[in-house]
Amino acid sequence: MSGERDKRHLDGIPAHTLTQVQSYLERFTLSLEKLQDVSSRLKKALILGLGKRTHHRAAVKMLPTFVRATPDGTERGDFLALDLGGTNFRVLHVRVVEEQQCVMKMDSQICAIPQDMMLGPGEQLFDHIAACLGDFLDSQKLKGQTLPLGFTFSFPCEQKEIDKSILIRWTKGFNCSGVEGQDVVKLLKDAIHRRADYDIGSVAMVNDTVGTMMSCGYRDQSCEIGMIIGTGTNACYMEEMKNVKRAEGEDGRMCINTEWGGFGDDGSLKDILTEFDVTVDETSINPGVHTFEKMISGMYLGEIVRLLLLKMTEDKLLFEGRTSDALRTPGQFQTKFISEIEEEEDGLDNARSILTELGLEWSPVDVQVVRLACDVVSSRSARLCAAALATIVNRIRVNRGLDHLKTTVGVDGTVYRKHPNFSDELQETVRLLAPKCSVSFLVSEDGSGKGAAMVTAVAQRLALQSRLLEDSNGEEEEEEEQEEEEQEEEQEDD
Repeated sequence: MSGERDKRHLDGIPAHTLTQVQSYLERFTLSLEKLQDVSSRLKKALILGLGKRTHHRAAVKMLPTFVRATPDGTERGDFLALDLGGTNFRVLHVRVVEEQQCVMKMDSQICAIPQDMMLGPGEQLFDHIAACLGDFLDSQKLKGQTLPLGFTFSFPCEQKEIDKSILIRWTKGFNCSGVEGQDVVKLLKDAIHRRADYDIGSVAMVNDTVGTMMSCGYRDQSCEIGMIIGTGTNACYMEEMKNVKRAEGEDGRMCINTEWGGFGDDGSLKDILTEFDVTVDETSINPGVHTFEKMISGMYLGEIVRLLLLKMTEDKLLFEGRTSDALRTPGQFQTKFISEIEEEEDGLDNARSILTELGLEWSPVDVQVVRLACDVVSSRSARLCAAALATIVNRIRVNRGLDHLKTTVGVDGTVYRKHPNFSDELQETVRLLAPKCSVSFLVSEDGSGKGAAMVTAVAQRLALQSRLLEDSNGEEEEEEEQEEEEQEEEQEDD
């Protein structure tokens, strides 16, 4: 937390109250040394996740995405994109125009997913997606065409190929039966076939972080990291193929979906968890998993603050010890309240309104303490996220044997976009933890849509190239082998 912000939040809090309050809030404060320690733990976790024999027990899954290249400018055509990663999903029609080197969103439609559907049978969910996709194609007069589709599915998946992806586990409030352990591309295609009134072309599975990286990479060639800090959190980056032990090939790079939300699931972050983090985990629909995500992402930050405020109220440090039904109810203190309360200009007014809405009788000191509580929780989130990002940029620099790395992070997510201080604190902390790296940040413009289309377009280009190679018959292979042997002999003679 910067000095100015610190002072601003402490204004008007009596010294004796502040001392008592600090005993609760200091549990969220992480020194630079502690963040460096967290970074080195993540570094070990990344290596475990990449290993052929160790990945199955790794908390950070380091999933190969089979995205081997970024756009080269020759891609063109019309694509569909499906983006499923929260309580809504979107369908998009995207056009890639080679002459103008641009990706244009032609149109899109948002479809809600009802709460009961998030917890019901998987077949029902995919039928709903197929129905919404059909409605969209109707409205765009595209039903006669068979367009390639980029499918952004923002849950931990084991990707077998660009068009085959097995759901490892649901997160973010979803728990549909019959989907974990299944190929989500097949489930989507099966649902479309059940309708039998339209078809889709080739499918490229795209994690939202990959889509973010690819959409930003089209604008900035040095973008090799994608990061999301919204409802959930995750990151991807371009890893050297020789380190990706679970995929064939030694040359070039492949985008790795880290699934860093699972960092700490093996107990490696136990020493920095507060009692409030433990409660959030125990009362979640997936206890024991996504430890890191539960400390820093939008789905959980509001609940951490609620539990903290409730505890301080019960201990008579806030609201004269009087709670309210709303403060005692899980989920009632929304994460967006944190951003509103921390606003530079209107934060105090916002805090008063929010506390009143929550049925609390507040004093001016209470309002300041609540603001301080929001600040320490969001600040910890930004600093932990920075420690994780610094681990990745430092790894890329060392991988490439560089004294200094210049790179760009494509970033998206409501916490990063909407919180008034989060992005500044994150960037400042990355600079401290990765001093030999110059890191730029580019906010994604519709990474889940345009990025998915770009991954699909690049996958088509690469598939065409590989098909050309596979078409050679045995005789040609023998000729090629003979040519290679001759070249080797010539090199030896030289």
